[in-house]
Amino acid sequence: MEVPVSRAVPRSRKLLALVAGATALATPLAYAPHAFAAPAGAASAGAASPGAASPGAASPGAARAGAGEAGSYTVTPLKFTVRAGGRSCVVDADLYRPDGVDADHPAPAVLATNGFGGSKSDGSTDAIGKAFAARGYVGLVYSGLGFGKSGCLISLDDPETDGRAASRLVDFLAGTRAADDGTRADFVVRDGAGDPRVGMIGGSYGGAVQLAAASVDRRLDALVPLITWHDLAYSLAPNAADRATPGVFKWQWANGFYLIGEGQPLLVPSLDPSRINALGCLHFTTDACETVRLLNSGRLPAAATEKTLAYARSVSPVSYLDRVTAPTLIVQGQSDTLFNLNEARATYDRLRERGVDTRMIWQSWGHSGGQRPGELDLGNPEGSYVGQRILAWFDRHLRKDAAANTGPAFAWYRDAEDGYGTADEVPALSQELYLSGNGKLVDDRAKVARGSRTYTNWLIPTSHSESSLAGTIGLPDPRPYDTPGTHLGWTSAPLTAPVDLVGAPKATLKVVSPATERVQNSGDAADKLVLFAKLYDVAPDGTKTLVNRLVAPVRVPDVTRPFTVELPGIVHRYETGHRLEFVIAASDTAYAGNRGAKPVTVVSAPESTGTLSLPLVRGRVG
Repeated sequence: MEVPVSRAVPRSRKLLALVAGATALATPLAYAPHAFAAPAGAASAGAASPGAASPGAASPGAARAGAGEAGSYTVTPLKFTVRAGGRSCVVDADLYRPDGVDADHPAPAVLATNGFGGSKSDGSTDAIGKAFAARGYVGLVYSGLGFGKSGCLISLDDPETDGRAASRLVDFLAGTRAADDGTRADFVVRDGAGDPRVGMIGGSYGGAVQLAAASVDRRLDALVPLITWHDLAYSLAPNAADRATPGVFKWQWANGFYLIGEGQPLLVPSLDPSRINALGCLHFTTDACETVRLLNSGRLPAAATEKTLAYARSVSPVSYLDRVTAPTLIVQGQSDTLFNLNEARATYDRLRERGVDTRMIWQSWGHSGGQRPGELDLGNPEGSYVGQRILAWFDRHLRKDAAANTGPAFAWYRDAEDGYGTADEVPALSQELYLSGNGKLVDDRAKVARGSRTYTNWLIPTSHSESSLAGTIGLPDPRPYDTPGTHLGWTSAPLTAPVDLVGAPKATLKVVSPATERVQNSGDAADKLVLFAKLYDVAPDGTKTLVNRLVAPVRVPDVTRPFTVELPGIVHRYETGHRLEFVIAASDTAYAGNRGAKPVTVVSAPESTGTLSLPLVRGRVG
């Protein structure tokens, strides 16, 4: 079969495209530009006029900022010298102080920082300060370590570095430390000596830092992390079958972020020596650079890989959630191939198991787009479901408003109804389907036909789910595809009624791959079999939709044994007449692939066959 040129572009050329687009990728909230907008009617709020009268401002540098019909406030630039990661560096911040808030009339505070590549004034992070100051909260918005005009290296939200830096800003809000110019805050509500009433909000890189800060500082009273990660080892090299086995390198996303980080001294020119590490690792911590280098090498030797995975987990909530006690409202995006819904679910479950007051919302948008009209806009938070939930969360935990309704445990965006469904718990797996030897997906084991089918991988990617960064640099992204002979699929009968799926499907598989069996115990995990599981919606005319372009990369722990794959969580309605197709493919353009040719055979029989379990909230398949 002739392969279109676009399917065979060498990785080196793709990396060059990433380099060319690096500056365009330095967007706030890590590629989620529509996450927050300035308060309605407040176009001038972020551009405080120099020399404007500032009664009650905390320092001479403060300037008045309007907020449309909402309350007015002043904005004061501040700097804080902190000790972080063994370095002394300056954190660049802005203090948003509502008019009328003083020592006799204190207000609770909201702390926020940027997504990867952003800053305190990126148009998104500063919108948080404006929005909450306009609604009576003291806002302290800062550029994260290594970004904007803040010093220090990028340390991937390490709790002992980024978390400790955030804690020093909480000290300022508590009135126990001053900014570098001597400014002090005596106008924040306190729950006790040195204990300010303060919450945090932000997305992606500005989301994980909240959990990092809360793990080292229990004074934080409420968190709202949006579209962020649970385990960077899973995020950057996921293995949907076994997190103990090294996963499959998500090279497009990982290298895009790496280029943005390494480019910070050029994107935001600075002679600050605290921002520079070494010639071979300019702006990240050394461990972070070594992680990317190992993943790009195509080799996964046991000792080096274990060190890398341990580092990635050490800077992730998975390693420190047991120290987090602050009430947490988790907001994750359904359209997100970087940090999928399973990451939010893992954080949600861990916190709730320990009795932490936790809620979870799956909204439409994430790092991969998906913004729908009426979704979260802090210019008018009262006008969206998610915005109302966030305001109520802070009203309950920061203003101590017992009447504030913090909502159900779980909510999800329903595209079909353009609204939200709610439940007391995440839907459980409710229907099991079987992989028949004739390529059918059947609802009864007795319907399974005996048979076997085989696919073979090529030395170039032959399946496509997404070009991870295409939307952010203005490039078109072809529809998902699978080249014949390099994948296997199982398709259901046409649905007789709509089916709503909410959650993460699971598949149990057994494959035969003698070529893999001969090398899988080499001591280099790169010799193990790689495959990709996914679930399509097939329309009556044959058009296939890969919901939100999500796939489940798998590095099979042992091809001689069955394994279970957890697919990314989705919310999707399969309409009447449509069919579900479960596919396993040999490769994917967004990920690293197999080392060498590894043919795969799947054998089916009624007494022994693969299964697919679905979390359905409406209807049944078959």
